[in-house]
Amino acid sequence: MLQEETDIKENSIADTEGPVISIKGLCKSFGKDNDILKGVDLYVDKAENLVILGKSGSGKSVTIKCMVGLVAADKGEIKVFGTNISNITNTELNAIRVRIGFLFQNAALYDSMTVRQNLEFPLKRHFKKLTAAEVNTTVTEALENVGLVEAIDKMPSELSGGMRKRVGLARTLILKPEIILYDEPTTGLDTITSREISELILAMQKKYKTASVIITHDMACAKLTGDRIIILKDGIIHAEGSYDALEKSDDEWVRSFFV
Repeated sequence: MLQEETDIKENSIADTEGPVISIKGLCKSFGKDNDILKGVDLYVDKAENLVILGKSGSGKSVTIKCMVGLVAADKGEIKVFGTNISNITNTELNAIRVRIGFLFQNAALYDSMTVRQNLEFPLKRHFKKLTAAEVNTTVTEALENVGLVEAIDKMPSELSGGMRKRVGLARTLILKPEIILYDEPTTGLDTITSREISELILAMQKKYKTASVIITHDMACAKLTGDRIIILKDGIIHAEGSYDALEKSDDEWVRSFFV
């Protein structure tokens, strides 16, 4: 582990036993008549992959943005690493965010930077004392994890959609996060590439023991990656369980996701 990474984790807010994420009574509205979340309760255990399903507009993305303070909750308690993120300073919140990776739908790469520069950016921002050799070793390792070392000096415009997702995942992993939030990681990809990304999510969970929250409409991704699945409906959690259990649910609406 890099020394500065150790320092960040030692200086971060003390962990408690139990889930790495715990949410109770989460409510969020946008405007008077647009209630998105109406009392969501959920938890994520250490090293667990939680999949969130729901129709478009059900609040899946809002939920994970609330987890890291990108969207402020109207009501409810959000604890990350045992700390209520609604009651902390920006400095304390940033210390928590360093321990969380976020993979956006479009991979959110900087188009004006090479792959190498995209991965160097978060390292140089958070670990200012690293030598050039240490940065290079860390970037190379991250790209090896996703099988893209040969793309290190390419521009994002030279990469396929699947390769961009892989680079985005490598950049997310480079700070060794304890939690990763995936927002539609396989959207826009063909079936084979989608499975490759899903397998990578699973491999990184096993290698780094990360906890993950995965928002997806891709049921193959949900089946492969999810230790547990929750389904949002009308602003609350309508169903929860394993893929196999939910697929056999007595609730016709729940089964409709698995057709």
